[in-house]
Amino acid sequence: MRRQKKFYAWGYADEDLSPGEIAPWEAEIAKRYGIAAFDVTPPPRPEEFTLRPSRVSVPASLQSLVQTDHLTRLEHSYGKAAFDAIRMFMRSVPQPPDAVAFPESEQDVVRVLDWCDGIGATVIPYGGGSSVVKGIEPPASADKVVTISTRHMDKVLEVDPVSQAARIQAGIYGPAIEDQLRATPFTMRHYMQAYRCSTLGGWIATRSGGHYATLYTHIDDFVESIRMVAPTGALETRRLPGSGAGPSPDRLILGSEGIFGIITEAWVRLRRKPTFRASASVRFRDFYTGADAVRTITQAGLYPANCRLLEAREALPGVPWDNEQAVLVLGFESGNHPLDAWMARAIEICGDHGGVVDPADPDDENAHRSGAAGAWRNRFIRAPHYSEHAVARGIMSSTFETSMTWERFRDFHQKITAITRDTIRRVTGRDGTVTCRFTHVYPDGPCLYFTFGGLLDKRRQLEQFMDVLTTCTAATVEHGGTTTHHHAVGRFHRPFYDRQRPELFARALRGAKRELDPKGLMNPGVLIDP
Repeated sequence: MRRQKKFYAWGYADEDLSPGEIAPWEAEIAKRYGIAAFDVTPPPRPEEFTLRPSRVSVPASLQSLVQTDHLTRLEHSYGKAAFDAIRMFMRSVPQPPDAVAFPESEQDVVRVLDWCDGIGATVIPYGGGSSVVKGIEPPASADKVVTISTRHMDKVLEVDPVSQAARIQAGIYGPAIEDQLRATPFTMRHYMQAYRCSTLGGWIATRSGGHYATLYTHIDDFVESIRMVAPTGALETRRLPGSGAGPSPDRLILGSEGIFGIITEAWVRLRRKPTFRASASVRFRDFYTGADAVRTITQAGLYPANCRLLEAREALPGVPWDNEQAVLVLGFESGNHPLDAWMARAIEICGDHGGVVDPADPDDENAHRSGAAGAWRNRFIRAPHYSEHAVARGIMSSTFETSMTWERFRDFHQKITAITRDTIRRVTGRDGTVTCRFTHVYPDGPCLYFTFGGLLDKRRQLEQFMDVLTTCTAATVEHGGTTTHHHAVGRFHRPFYDRQRPELFARALRGAKRELDPKGLMNPGVLIDP
């Protein structure tokens, strides 16, 4: 039996934070902002929502695949961003899908798309529903909306042990990939915070960023070939390790966010499960000193699997907010060889920049689960579960990410940090918090992942939150960064993506859409207008 997700927030309906987790977190927030207690809004129940009636009639031939019941439509109305949770706590879902299709095969996908074409319905590819950019939200302008979830297309179909690759259906969730590879010596190892509730097809469609902080950062690095069903037919790219034959068709589908069709399967690269690990955490006097060390490591060609620089006040429990120290969580892994030399050189580089290795890290293969590294890891895994509790208390706690080249990094970081602080003060009337970390690093620059917080007026919670998030996101593009490094564009980032993207490229993208989706059925309003 399928495990039911929460319709209003991240995760599954049968899981939540424990009172032992919520109480100290709530006390810490109250102390930080100088308040005595919170007014807690109870989580919504399905029966509190009145959805508009479905505007489609499902033919008998598709009734085994298509659902129009209240809870299914409610669950597929929003993604999992803070603004989605706020609207759910407001009991506001004005634009639910009219129906949700669950194809079990590629032929089912074809049948559903043919039906949608016949009735003129907008099609929303759902993935795992973990979008944080309004990428799966039905547009208000659509007359009829059918959301398509490929969650029943969830098999590892074939493993090639010689070339180390696998053919996998696109609706499979992250944990199921590893479960089905367990009998092999291989792993895909593309982890991200949404790993448990996101799909391979969703990763490809949104160009997700995963476990590796260097080298294999995006899903692009894993894809060998892709199969997609568009309204005008099926498209399958040739499986190759690399090719110089013109523009890559894979690159057209990667990051296409469902505007061309439904991804049904892909060949992805695997690697041997890591048997050698080396981990450490290193303290620096400030974020910029740590950044200098990270830049040297990335340009040395060491390619650590984990190279995340965090402000200590964000990463570690009990660190006061006036502490300027930074912590580098550093890790190497291999299924082939010991890593002592790589770690020793990385530690030497850190030492050259004044870094001090955390003595709490034991010199064993489980170091990544203890000390500063372990504390950050635990916070990272549990962080999405706090979002609904923040919304219920009027606490603003969210993120935005971008990237910048090293020579402009310091100035860019200072400007975005200042803009975020000033915006929180302008919007809420009081000081908030802003921190930054590196999630991915390259020889030419880092991904900067900002976390911001404050207290909102619950009567204006959505308006205030969107003001802060929109202002800060716009600033990243205005000052030369990208509107998103790995969270996709969706409908939220669309205005900023329009400024970032060359207009001639937009025209070329529209030309591709005309060929693949001539009636503009697929996810309108994302990336380009039909």
